[in-house]
Amino acid sequence: MSTLIECVPNFSEGRNKAVVDAIVDAMKIPGVSLLDREMDADHNRCVITIVGDRESIAEAAIRGVGKAAELIDLTRHQGAHPRIGAADVIPFIPIEGVTIEDCVAIARKVGEEIWKRFKIPVYLYESAATNQDRQNLENIRRGQFEGLKEDVRVNPARKPDFGNAELHATAGATVVGARKALIAYNVFLNTKDVDIAKKIAKAVRYSTGGLRFVKGAGFEVRGMAQVSMNLTDFEQTPIARVFEFVKREAARYGVQPVSSEIVGLIPKKALEQAAEWFLQVENFDSSMILENRLAAVTSGKLAVGGIRAGVEPFIEQVAAPTATPGGGSAAAATAAMAAALGAMVASMSRTKKAFVQYEPQLSQALARLAQLREELKAGIDADAESYNHVLAAYKLAKTSSDGEAAIEAAMKVATSVPMETAQRAREVSDIITSLKPITSPIMASDLTVASSLASAAIVGALANVEINLGSLKDAGFVEQIRSKVTELQR
Repeated sequence: MSTLIECVPNFSEGRNKAVVDAIVDAMKIPGVSLLDREMDADHNRCVITIVGDRESIAEAAIRGVGKAAELIDLTRHQGAHPRIGAADVIPFIPIEGVTIEDCVAIARKVGEEIWKRFKIPVYLYESAATNQDRQNLENIRRGQFEGLKEDVRVNPARKPDFGNAELHATAGATVVGARKALIAYNVFLNTKDVDIAKKIAKAVRYSTGGLRFVKGAGFEVRGMAQVSMNLTDFEQTPIARVFEFVKREAARYGVQPVSSEIVGLIPKKALEQAAEWFLQVENFDSSMILENRLAAVTSGKLAVGGIRAGVEPFIEQVAAPTATPGGGSAAAATAAMAAALGAMVASMSRTKKAFVQYEPQLSQALARLAQLREELKAGIDADAESYNHVLAAYKLAKTSSDGEAAIEAAMKVATSVPMETAQRAREVSDIITSLKPITSPIMASDLTVASSLASAAIVGALANVEINLGSLKDAGFVEQIRSKVTELQR
């Protein structure tokens, strides 16, 4: 299965094009593609967007850090944006065939390698953070390069995750992590008064009582006050809602937005949400967009033969006389369909006037169902892969003394994968149940189908768990799994 990971490194250089060119060139290796590059002279910062497979994206990021350390001297750097490193922040984002947990593993590997190669200390943030305080990037960057340089030597709480308690003399430190897709979104105001931008940023950011999944600060950029924001989960806090909030707060101070900008790239879905928000299109769905429908046709997801053409390959794979994909994969696919049906009902009900009072609950359900759907789709392949690992372990046992341990380890994974499928299917089932009283009754049959699919997925996944438990020798692990099974069945 192909994997695709996005990396969006931020470097502390936005004025010298030759330096940025050299950093980009250093990251151009086989298996990696450059999607975008943005330079901002006022912030004195550039944002590079690359994509690639697991190994290639990791190496590209490491090389970019090394080149930045050669060419950027933070002791001479000035700009509006907070920073602690020449390569300031390196986030990894799952796109296809990988999970956030995979990106966490990559981030930690990259962080360790940056210290080994360049002696640049590394902090881990967001999902890769080793403690809760470091999940937020602003906590790590407190005091910036100048302040952290002194504080790290005397404050044990600020010791890097990789490296000594001392910053690199010119390259500072680098922050590496894993996160969901982020939108860097800035709104310009028709005033030069930066204090107003700072007050608006304080109102909009979550840490000071504003919108969930929004970070914000106020700056002067190009002679205008700017509200600079990061939207860390646009599906739960849409970009249109953020713009309207800023607009409303600006009116309190007698100013208004004159324009906004997106730094780097933005997911297409975020713009679709904005179109739905501002145009108030009834029963809007992304499949109504011509290009989306064409893409579905050309990718085979919606072939001339109808919807059947999209699901038929998987069904035929299951029917083939091979062990994989088998019951575990089918259970994951079934639960994913249940989540998809629930999302359809919640999405369509959310646009109807009779259910507008339930918009917060429906939006929350949609966001969680989307996440569960992606995890369950990944579980289809994970189940097949776990079985293949069991077969490989049995082959190893014929030629190596390590075989027994390998079999036990592989069987644990083969048990844990369907266990996770069952747990996710149970959560889908619970969400479906919660949707019944707050969605349109004309779609009740869809929820009935979704509920039945989720129940079938739970039963099927637990059957796969049960059949594996008898082969395991670790009594503690078996007891732990049986406890989870009992809880789900209850």
